[in-house]
Amino acid sequence: MIRFSLKCLGIVLVLFFGILVGMQHANQGMKNMKGYDDPALNSAFTVKESNRGDMEAAILGQKVTSHDLEKKKQRLEEMKAFNFFSSVGKKLSDVLSAGVQALIETLASLV
Repeated sequence: MIRFSLKCLGIVLVLFFGILVGMQHANQGMKNMKGYDDPALNSAFTVKESNRGDMEAAILGQKVTSHDLEKKKQRLEEMKAFNFFSSVGKKLSDVLSAGVQALIETLASLV
C-alpha cells in the first residue's frame, strides 16, 4: 500500500511539474509571437493602488469597480435566479452536518 501511495504521489508531482513547465512555455510562446518583450503584457487579474489610495482591480484589462458589482448583484436579485444544484447542495450539507454532529455527540456520550 505504501509503494502504491508513493507511486501515485510521484505521478502527481511529475504531472504538476509538467503543468508548470507548460505554463512557462506558453508564456514564452506569447512573447515570441509578439516579437518583442512587451512590459504591457499583463496577467489576467491585476490589483494596484490608485493615486488616492484606493485599490483598483482589472480583469483581462477591464477595470472592475464596486459599482459594477452592486449592479450585478441588484440584477441577480431582480431576476430571483434559482439554482437547483445550489439548493440541493445546501440541503445536503445541512443534513450531513447534522448527521456528523449527532454521531460526535453519540460517541462523546459513550466515552
